[in-house]
Amino acid sequence: MGKLGLKARKFARKNLPSVSRRQRKTKVLFKKRFAAKKERITAKSPVGKTEQRNESSTTDEVFEDISLGAAFMEDKNNMADVASDSDGYLSEETGGELDTEHISFQEDSNDGSSLSEENRILFEDLVVKKNKLRRIKKKNPDFCKLLKKCKDVEVHKGATESDEDEIDEDGSGERKRHFIKDTAVGSWCQLIKGEHRESAAVSLFNAYRTACHYGAESGHQFQSSDAFCNIILFVLSEADNLIRELLKISSSKSKKEVMELCNKSKSKNVRPLIKSYLRSTLFLLNAVTDSDVLAFAFTRLRASVVFFAVFPSLLHRLIKTSVHLWASGGGVLSSASFLVIRDTAAMFTSECFEDCLAKTFGSYLAQSRVPEIVNIKHIQFLRNSLVDLFSVDIERCSEKAIISVSQLAKVLKWGLHTKKREAVKKICSWEYINCIDLWVEFLSVNMQDYDFQSLFFTMVQLINGIACMFSGPRYFPIRLKCIQWLNRLSSASGIFVPVASFVLDVLEYKMIKEDGKNGIALNFESVLKLPKHCLKLKVFQEESILSVIEQLSAHFAQWSYHISFPELATIPIIRLKKFLETTSTESFKRIIKRLIDQVEQNADFVRRKRDEVAFSPNDHQSAELFLQLEKSSFNAPFTQYYKSVLDKAALRTPKNGKKMRLPKPEKKPIKAEKKAVKADAANAVQAKRNSNNDDEMLKLKGKKKKQRT
Repeated sequence: MGKLGLKARKFARKNLPSVSRRQRKTKVLFKKRFAAKKERITAKSPVGKTEQRNESSTTDEVFEDISLGAAFMEDKNNMADVASDSDGYLSEETGGELDTEHISFQEDSNDGSSLSEENRILFEDLVVKKNKLRRIKKKNPDFCKLLKKCKDVEVHKGATESDEDEIDEDGSGERKRHFIKDTAVGSWCQLIKGEHRESAAVSLFNAYRTACHYGAESGHQFQSSDAFCNIILFVLSEADNLIRELLKISSSKSKKEVMELCNKSKSKNVRPLIKSYLRSTLFLLNAVTDSDVLAFAFTRLRASVVFFAVFPSLLHRLIKTSVHLWASGGGVLSSASFLVIRDTAAMFTSECFEDCLAKTFGSYLAQSRVPEIVNIKHIQFLRNSLVDLFSVDIERCSEKAIISVSQLAKVLKWGLHTKKREAVKKICSWEYINCIDLWVEFLSVNMQDYDFQSLFFTMVQLINGIACMFSGPRYFPIRLKCIQWLNRLSSASGIFVPVASFVLDVLEYKMIKEDGKNGIALNFESVLKLPKHCLKLKVFQEESILSVIEQLSAHFAQWSYHISFPELATIPIIRLKKFLETTSTESFKRIIKRLIDQVEQNADFVRRKRDEVAFSPNDHQSAELFLQLEKSSFNAPFTQYYKSVLDKAALRTPKNGKKMRLPKPEKKPIKAEKKAVKADAANAVQAKRNSNNDDEMLKLKGKKKKQRT
């Protein structure tokens, strides 16, 4: 019965009219409540926050992917490295090798007229002849066999001739070995010097190719090392004069005239000689490791750069090799290779200039992707070389500069907005710092001749942002670089840039300790971030104070003859005097007091001269001419003081080529040593306990004996 009652109640709840009526009334209410609750959930749900997080993460990824060399992205389609020709020897019978590059150029020029009527007629004739050959093959199969035999004979004959005349790049062709004797080399050189004989030039260039490929191929051998050296030296010294004598041109001929002469039928035999000399020399530059030999080869090849206009594929190889040795070499080798790069960029097409810019800027950034700069002078040479290369086409390079500076500003904006470790690491890197250093140098060199006002103010804002971002004592080297950049831009443009506040903030560092330890002399030029233990050293205090003196002196020396110098020096003098009261080191007091005295003397001098003039402050032209005679004499006391500061700074810098090493902190005990110390202490404690226990036992035994007695 109990089961039936339950079923009846369930049936009544589902099917009675009163129940269905109640459900219809409450259904609307439940829907409204559910909708309102859903709206509240959606209103309270953090969808906006997640969207903001997603947007911030995407922006972070975008900023992380920013390339500092985006303005100089290399176009891989341009100047493709075409290696269609083989590095074969010159044929001594025909006087030269077949120039396939010139033939392919002619074929490409004829492709444009392929739809002409003449080509259509020729194509129709070929179709008719093919059809006739098919019919003959079907009717007479013996004729087909005869054609195959003739074809095989011609192929075999051509293969033997090619084996006798040249060697393939893969080394598949076998050549009879023979020795190149000293007497033959001497006779070739005499014939070339006296008579400019072409046959002797062919033999000598073949021997020169063998010398350049020595070790890579085994076709020829030299009788002695003297013959090897004489061939390389003679060809590098006399090849350019010989080629010009055979072409009958002077060294002043332009690129167009050289191309016209090389394309003429008269110079058909000379063209393979030029190509063989250029290709062999490029192989020599990639094979030799001695810097003196490479520098000599570059200086001689520079005279023949104009001949690369006839061979575009060799021109691309020349740029690639020159840029590599410019960036990785040093001294005379880097200078000689850069002269070749500059001549190539100035002489050839705009595509070649873009290729030179892309490769040199990319190599400069690649040399900067290091945790610590070892050779500062080499990086400065690369920077100055790039600025010199930009002077070939200032307008085009100014557009590149604007794009590059905008990329730098985006990275800084990302760092100031997020303060993430990745952003700080990207800004505090030699790649970022050297890129700014390059554009500061570019602006300071070209500011007087070109209108770079907008780029100048953008760079000043960018540098100010970096100086504000890295304000702590550990980042003092970056802050010092920012102050140097601002002084450089201000002196080059003649526009006042406030620097004194950045310099004087160094005096308020809390990490400086006057009783610190002595250490190795620091050089802030090769470091961006100092370790914490360096802040406790006395050396850091001395270097920071001396850097303050140098940069303030440079800033005051630039404006020491300006009519508003007394007002400019008022606040820095107050802050210097305040620091003078707080410090107790006598050496620092003496240096800073001398600077204050020199600045006050110069301010009094300008004030006296200003009281004597009759023009008003609104007369800007007269104000600009104020104290120009005194400025040109260089005899003012403050100018002499600034020269003495520069001389002392030059003596303080480390010698060239020496790597600056930061002082290392004292080593903490190793884990094993720590364990041994702990074990010794535990043993000592245990021994002490045992001795105490023994004493107590003896006392107890004495008491028992007394009780027994």
